[in-house]
Amino acid sequence: MDTIYDWLDAKGIPYDNKELIEVALTHSSYVNEHKHAQCDNERLEFMGDAVLQIWTSKKLFLMQPPLDEGKMTTLRAQLVCEEALAAYNRKLGLAAYLKLGVGEEKTGGRNRDSILADMFEALLGAIYLDQGLEPINTLLEEVITPTIRSPKSERVIDYKTKLQEYVQSDSRKTVHYEVVNVTGPSNKPLFEVIVKLEDITLGKGIGYSKKRAEQQAAKDAFEKMVK
Repeated sequence: MDTIYDWLDAKGIPYDNKELIEVALTHSSYVNEHKHAQCDNERLEFMGDAVLQIWTSKKLFLMQPPLDEGKMTTLRAQLVCEEALAAYNRKLGLAAYLKLGVGEEKTGGRNRDSILADMFEALLGAIYLDQGLEPINTLLEEVITPTIRSPKSERVIDYKTKLQEYVQSDSRKTVHYEVVNVTGPSNKPLFEVIVKLEDITLGKGIGYSKKRAEQQAAKDAFEKMVK
């Protein structure tokens, strides 16, 4: 299909705000190289992540026979991890519409899990803001529902959730994450993240995406706290 709008039409997904759709497709490397592109898809990725969490949580909650809380938590982590989101992107053929900078394109960014996962979430965010949950349901039923009952590795652990649950078992406080350093080339930045409880640093992590770095920081904190 020639454009993202041809793709949306073929899926039966309505749209009114083309500007939102275009931003969802725009990686930061493209913005750096094109003055007319004013913003990348990171804010929409934030929105899409929230939509994905609530959709997946509701889907798992309504499953029969009912799943216990631990199983739902594990399954949700597996269904929305970076690797899974990139796989959904590839299955849907969305990478063809991704706007990348030349350097990122040359180094394989169009097939990089972190970029594909972020783009998928950003597009969900754009569709939700433009049209609400109904078209989101259509899209996620296609890619997530068939995978829910398929065998999955137990290696996917959502340490952010585990850490928050551990902290809240002793208090009503919430941890938060901060990016403290970014190194490496612009087409493959390495993020350093800390996780804090109020003013206390609990753990540190690094990764080639903010999400991976946050998970590593949460893992570092969780393993220290349960010793």
